Amino acid sequence: MRIVEVGASAPAAPSIEGTLKVAYLVNQYPHVSHSFIRREIVALEAMGIVVERFSIRPPPVNLVDPADRAEQGKTRVLLDVGSVALFFALVAAALRAPARFMTALGAAVRLGRRSDRGVLRHFAYLAEAALLLKWLRVAGSVQHVHAHFGTNPAAVAMLMRLLGGPTYSFTVHGPEEFDHPVELSLGEKIEHAVAVVAISEFGRSQLYRWISHSRWPKVHVIRCGVDAAFLAGGPQPVADNRRLVCVGRLSEQKGQILILDALALLTGQGVTFEMVFAGDGPMRNVVEQRVRELGLERSVRITGWISNDQVRQEILGARLLLLPSFAEGLPVVLMEALALGRPAVSTYVAGIPELLEDGVSGWLVPAGSVDAIAKAVKRALETPSAALARMGQSGAAAVAARHDCRLESARLAQLFRRVCSS
Repeated sequence: MRIVEVGASAPAAPSIEGTLKVAYLVNQYPHVSHSFIRREIVALEAMGIVVERFSIRPPPVNLVDPADRAEQGKTRVLLDVGSVALFFALVAAALRAPARFMTALGAAVRLGRRSDRGVLRHFAYLAEAALLLKWLRVAGSVQHVHAHFGTNPAAVAMLMRLLGGPTYSFTVHGPEEFDHPVELSLGEKIEHAVAVVAISEFGRSQLYRWISHSRWPKVHVIRCGVDAAFLAGGPQPVADNRRLVCVGRLSEQKGQILILDALALLTGQGVTFEMVFAGDGPMRNVVEQRVRELGLERSVRITGWISNDQVRQEILGARLLLLPSFAEGLPVVLMEALALGRPAVSTYVAGIPELLEDGVSGWLVPAGSVDAIAKAVKRALETPSAALARMGQSGAAAVAARHDCRLESARLAQLFRRVCSS
């Protein structure tokens, strides 16, 4: 099968060249933090591509966005069927094509031995792959499977292919794939895929590290994007207040504790502000405890999980986005904030400097530096609104040029069509 390269620019008005039917596989879909996947699917469908949705695990119970709840009704969940159905799917796959089954079984053992999740977990992935293949055959005429994340979705897609299923590709977001490439058998997953998508130049470079130079043409940069809700109106006037917002999961890699420590420094210098954490996550209790320890209860608000529209309103209601991440791929919320005309303070991590330009659309600081965050926030609060608006306009122009969901999805559709016609 020949390897194809996607052009650097997306077509302005993608044409429909016959009906293409693909399947999307995600570990957990829909999900509050996977709005970029939903946008991508919707954009592909608008181009005439039929998309079957599959999730390995059930979605969380706290789906607050109406669009996510609508997607739930369109998604089949592999683990919803129970262990008995998975076992029978595995047996059926072994009886249908014994040689292919032994090849896939060997691959599952090999992946499991490298992984910290072990061989038994990968036997479960093999059963999931067998069930997925059964469902694809029932759905009929699915020509290609695309997985999001190079973790277990890519493993299931690879095993599905070895069992005799259609070709597959997958999108690598990071940072987990970059942190554990050997344990995730990233190189082998790429070897069996017809194409791999990185969401930034940095991401592509990390994938290059684990494959031979002859396989580099398999890797394409197709960025995540924002939709009309963030792009249509252009940059909005900067809020005339002292409110700061951080949007995302409350987790170790996002660095929210550093925000609080930096704000405590500013409080000691007499700087006033309002801080909003828009999101929820495993570190919420830790964040709340740190708020109390620093005496910031009157200045800090945590929203919990909110809808996309509410996220948009929180960004519009703030003067500045804070995102001092330790590890990332390229955060979608950064695209959303810049599209709305809000400058950001973020870190020199992964793909972030490819979008956020220091001193032009915001401020870049070294990851882990409380002092640098405090200085950048103070500078932003002291910057006149007109200057912030100019920074916001620069950021919005960068997002419109490189992160329009429709254009990036058109490039992905082009990739799907090419690999399916090879």
